[in-house]
Amino acid sequence: MSRIGSVFARAERTALIPYATVGYPNIETTLKLVSLFARDGCDAVELGIPFSDPLADGATIQQASYEALKHGVTPHVCIEVAEEARRRVEIPLIFMTYYNPVFRFGPERFCSMCAKAGIDGLIIPDLPPEEGTDLEGSARRHGLDLIYLLSPASTEQRVRLVASKSTGFIYLVSLTGVTGARARLPDELESFVTRVRKRTRKPLCVGFGVSTAEQARRIARIADGVIVGSRIIQLVEEDRSLANIHAFVKSLRQALQEKEVKM
Repeated sequence: MSRIGSVFARAERTALIPYATVGYPNIETTLKLVSLFARDGCDAVELGIPFSDPLADGATIQQASYEALKHGVTPHVCIEVAEEARRRVEIPLIFMTYYNPVFRFGPERFCSMCAKAGIDGLIIPDLPPEEGTDLEGSARRHGLDLIYLLSPASTEQRVRLVASKSTGFIYLVSLTGVTGARARLPDELESFVTRVRKRTRKPLCVGFGVSTAEQARRIARIADGVIVGSRIIQLVEEDRSLANIHAFVKSLRQALQEKEVKM
């Protein structure tokens, strides 16, 4: 069982997976965030590799990527940061990247370097499952989970395909659009998760738009994991001491625990 798989093997626990853009606002903060996440009860960390054209990301993460790129944060640097993060924490580390950096490395070399650095999985929003065969093979050979995404607009055919190919878990995009903290999640979220659940027994994690403990609690009633990104970046912008990040993550974990106690 992979390290990511072991997260979902724990009965009745909803996984909490925060996101950080590597190198925003600096590498030291990224490493502090990873350690904070692990201490405060998160189950995995999604590390975003900065990219110049992040089509799936909203303004908050786009700006974080832009700032990190300005400071010279390359994919090579991200791999070095992941290696240092792995020395500090034991929870799974997942790279979120677009396919262009993977293509430039070559899938085999990229997966080899990720595995050596201690990365456990990859999320690549712009890689269609129909075109993922080469990367799937490389990821499998190096013990990495390749996590595909589904959105509310996904057809039944796409749901079946992703259910057959995704490993670790399936990333459910809560809404049609880009990342970004939102005041409320779509009313149709429950029906979307139920539709996918009928097609697979693989863990389902919901992200995009999650920004409050109440939203996390709602997702926990229907899914296996909650992914939080843009709100984390916003809180880093507001307070570089990370004190508000600590309070926010603790509130999310508490909300999920309240759900777990009731089950």
